[in-house]
Amino acid sequence: MSVLVTGAAGFVGLALVEHLLARGEHVVGVDLAPPPPEARDAFAALPGRFDAIGADVRDADALRDAFVRHAPDRLVTLAAVTADAARERAAPRSIFDVNVGGTIAALTVAAERGVKRVVHASSGAVYGESGATAATLAEDDTPLRPESLYGISKLAGEQAALRLAALHGLDLVVGRLGTCFGPWEADTGVRDTPSAPLQILRLAERGAEIVLPRPSPRDWLYVRDAAAGLAALLDVPAPAHRTVNVAAGFVGSLVDWCRAIGPAFPGLRWRIDPDAANVDLYAPYDRAPMDVSRLVREAAFVPRFDLAAAAADFLPWRRRHGASTRTRIHV
Repeated sequence: MSVLVTGAAGFVGLALVEHLLARGEHVVGVDLAPPPPEARDAFAALPGRFDAIGADVRDADALRDAFVRHAPDRLVTLAAVTADAARERAAPRSIFDVNVGGTIAALTVAAERGVKRVVHASSGAVYGESGATAATLAEDDTPLRPESLYGISKLAGEQAALRLAALHGLDLVVGRLGTCFGPWEADTGVRDTPSAPLQILRLAERGAEIVLPRPSPRDWLYVRDAAAGLAALLDVPAPAHRTVNVAAGFVGSLVDWCRAIGPAFPGLRWRIDPDAANVDLYAPYDRAPMDVSRLVREAAFVPRFDLAAAAADFLPWRRRHGASTRTRIHV
């Protein structure tokens, strides 16, 4: 038994691979980019087995070959282009080619090979404009109004995944991820929007002053919880719902994050100034928190990391690994 993970060398992909290997799984990782050396070293110390395959998620033949060679019985689709406005203007088709086309290719092959469970990773970006006005973002009750091409493509991807699952009889769950930060986040060439907590940490590591545009209270999702939540969806015997928010379940602000990392950086300076901000929040509003009651109820998973716990885990990780040097992959 094994799990095939697309986008395995990406941010959340590496965190998920690490989580699955730690519990002794055989993981087949598919990505255009190889895992960074520091990830390879970390994975080698874990009890599971990891096979990395260099392939394009849009290439159904390459995916089919991976399935034939390794016979995974489960699939997690994480390959994605997390695009900013510059990429939207310059290469809009590439966003949809990966986020929708890659999903279709992976699920088509999974159906051919009789995969037992598929977890398709979507995003809270599908809620879009509703995040500015809703009290909480709930899977079935909140209107889906994506604003960016990334959000639009993620909504199209999850809808395509659900339709293909219905056509082929695939056992599929969509996990809508909250805004992630934490270990393995780096510039991969397909992630244009580094998280605000990482931006702040990088400034602190350089000894620079941190200037926030606003406090930005949000349900920031530590990536170890994201990985564990996706793994929990892999394990649910009979999901009652096919769409589940995988989010933090609590709200903390970037001011709280500055205070949490402050003891590790004597003399840390931070302030709020919308006109001089050096931290990009990518939107003029703070998105409402995502409701995690379905995740807790059906997957029996409760996120563990508030911002203080995340800082206690992430700062030692950064000291061990530093800022990853990553191969940039352009699509």
